[in-house]
Amino acid sequence: MAINVRLLDHSSDPIRSLYLAYRTAYSSLTPQRIADQIESEKITRQQMLDFIEKRLETGHASPLEQVWFEFAISGVSRAFSHQFVRHHIGISFEQQSQRYVAFKKGEFPYTIPDTVRDAGFAEKMERAFEQLGELYQEMVESGVPAEDARFLIPNAANTNFKIVVNFLELLHICDLRLCTRAQWEFRQVASQMRAQINRTFPELAKYIQPKCGDKRWGYCDESVEDWQKCPIGKKRPHKKHLFELFDAYRKGEVAPLAEADFKIIEEIGSSVVTPALNAPKPSPPPHLTSSTATLEAPEEPPSTRDEG
Repeated sequence: MAINVRLLDHSSDPIRSLYLAYRTAYSSLTPQRIADQIESEKITRQQMLDFIEKRLETGHASPLEQVWFEFAISGVSRAFSHQFVRHHIGISFEQQSQRYVAFKKGEFPYTIPDTVRDAGFAEKMERAFEQLGELYQEMVESGVPAEDARFLIPNAANTNFKIVVNFLELLHICDLRLCTRAQWEFRQVASQMRAQINRTFPELAKYIQPKCGDKRWGYCDESVEDWQKCPIGKKRPHKKHLFELFDAYRKGEVAPLAEADFKIIEEIGSSVVTPALNAPKPSPPPHLTSSTATLEAPEEPPSTRDEG
């Protein structure tokens, strides 16, 4: 049975939800007023996307929890499901039960890995599953509850999921499971989840990458040997290279700070950079009156990672 992932539903407008959450954190305006600006199109879609991207660059991730996606997943093995349910924060699962769903005539769908087929063991594996199915049916017909007969069912048996996952957790899942070292079945599921979102929200899908991606960590933290074997490894530095750079700093092998640099540091009065009081303010667009210009123009967020 082939793996199939379908996006069933999602936050009504993930871009709007993310912008509202971020802007609420960085604006003196109420969220109601921000929502009104979006509704009246005084804040454009592109402005929202640009603002979201800048916030993501700072590492402010909590608003991502407010965007959710609902998926149907079928044709995956129990070997996969044991890995999948280890992701338990920001995700909700419903899985096909082997306790309440008995296999008719002892026949159950299963997955045979390509490596098993390539090694010439597929036929033997299929015969073993047929024998297990016959014994399963025999036990059920004799009165053994399905919840006990299922002890025969192998990890290869297929199962189905219906899940809801928030965007932050989805990014975390794909950080790990899009890595070329992840188990092949999980990589296929994660890839299909990404592809489904990309069809509707390519602006968000670009952030769904393995952890070494340019929109994620940007480096590999697996072993050097695995990094060298990775087919895309050379596109990203290994963490060892970053440590070597840090070591160069520690040893003083980089240019030291000059007194002029310290003078700049001393003259900055706040960790939150604000415009000078006497700096000229940009003129509002012609369609805005002087009484509304301050409210309607998007505010520039502080250039700090401090979310509080």
